[in-house]
Amino acid sequence: MQRMIRYTVKPESVADNERLVRQVYEALHAAKPAGLRYATMRLDDGVSFVHLVSYANDEANQTLTSLPAFKAFTAGIRERCATPPVTTDLQVVGAYGFFDD
Repeated sequence: MQRMIRYTVKPESVADNERLVRQVYEALHAAKPAGLRYATMRLDDGVSFVHLVSYANDEANQTLTSLPAFKAFTAGIRERCATPPVTTDLQVVGAYGFFDD
C-alpha cells in the first residue's frame, strides 16, 4: 500500500511540526520496522508538507501508528493546520529505487 498525506500548517506551527516529524523519524530509526518506507517533505511554500508512506502489510503500518512519537505528532495536527491532512491512496505506475520491488 502506498499513500500520500498532504496538509498545510499555520506559519507559526512550522517549527513545531518539523520537530514532531523529526521525533517520529528518531523513533523509526530505533524501531527499524520491516516493510515500511516513509518520507516527509516540506514544499517550497514553507508551510505545506507531504508524507509518502509505503507499507508491505498492516503490521508495518501498525508499527508506525503505535509509536508514541507518531501519536504525539498526530494528536495536535488539526490545531497546527491551516488546511487539514488529506490522504490519497497511490497506485505506482513506475519507480526506480523508491519502493521495495
